[in-house]
Amino acid sequence: MGAGKSTIGRQLAEHYRRPLVDIDSAIEERCGADIPWIFDVEGEAGFRRRESAMLAEVLAEPQPLVVATGGGIVTVPANRELLCSGVGTVIYLTASAAQILRRTRNDSSRPLLQVADRAAVVEQILAEREPLYREVAGLTFRSGDGSAGRSAARLIEQLDALAAQ
Repeated sequence: MGAGKSTIGRQLAEHYRRPLVDIDSAIEERCGADIPWIFDVEGEAGFRRRESAMLAEVLAEPQPLVVATGGGIVTVPANRELLCSGVGTVIYLTASAAQILRRTRNDSSRPLLQVADRAAVVEQILAEREPLYREVAGLTFRSGDGSAGRSAARLIEQLDALAAQ
């Protein structure tokens, strides 16, 4: 959450000339409702079911894609299995709790952060998900404090170096 998955994903897709599928956006488009509404009506469990179904559908596509997942996708064991199944390079974009809080401070579209103590929630989410992210990641990349453009350029360099090996 707030690490830059959607923003950096767009730039990777453009650079590699591949379609981008943002899982959250695809869910919203399919449902005709935004993520906060889905959380309100179906709860987190209902949203996670939709997210899992969309991930499976997207990863079954025959064409190469850049996929931006939601930060909580790793909380479902079946999703981790899919991500580890050799579908491509899974990139874990990291950001500190302070960076996440700064990047999401004015964002009211993140249901899990609609609480009084956002810092405590971010810390808890990072503590719970960090080992799960590392489990599925083929590459861990710190998105940093710079612009998304600079971060994407550094990530592209790393990906190209991996591909050359």
